[in-house]
Amino acid sequence: MKNLNWNWLILPLLLSVLSGCEVFLVSGIITGVGTGLAVSEDRRTSGTFVEDEGIEFTSAQLIREKTAANIHVNVTSFNRNVLLTGEAPTESIKKEIEELISGVKNVRNVTNDIAVTSPSSLLTRSNDMITTTKVKGRFLDGGRFQINHVKVVTENGSVYLMGLVKRQESESASEIASSTSGVRRVVKVFEFLD
Repeated sequence: MKNLNWNWLILPLLLSVLSGCEVFLVSGIITGVGTGLAVSEDRRTSGTFVEDEGIEFTSAQLIREKTAANIHVNVTSFNRNVLLTGEAPTESIKKEIEELISGVKNVRNVTNDIAVTSPSSLLTRSNDMITTTKVKGRFLDGGRFQINHVKVVTENGSVYLMGLVKRQESESASEIASSTSGVRRVVKVFEFLD
């Protein structure tokens, strides 16, 4: 009988029941393990890769310190282009967050797709993690492009695709993502190499 690696089956469940800080810690450990591999195949320079990590960390910290407690905002940076997703209670708080993040060192551009509504539920966030995993798995199965060239973020069923890509890679990624179960819409936030 084959020996299964149960860690990959249990990880999404574990992450779905942990609080935000615990998820950040566990995700950070997992990310740290894979960082060496990711940097070696990334189209960004190693300096830009590190800047993106710093932008995400600094931005998350600023949002916690400067905004209301009843928000849920994710900050994703790729090649110093920042994507804001999640939920804020008012349009003014949404704009405040965008202005705050625009002032973070090394940020070139901010795409603000924060929804003005109450924070999403833990179930919705868990489903989003599962959807992200399914999209990445389908990228890997499809073999049409190097999967670490496309960053996948899912928020309330919307899949955001980021990266430094060729136009054909963009189309392939969008096609695969849009045909994945659980995906309501696909938003491309790419920079093109051609």
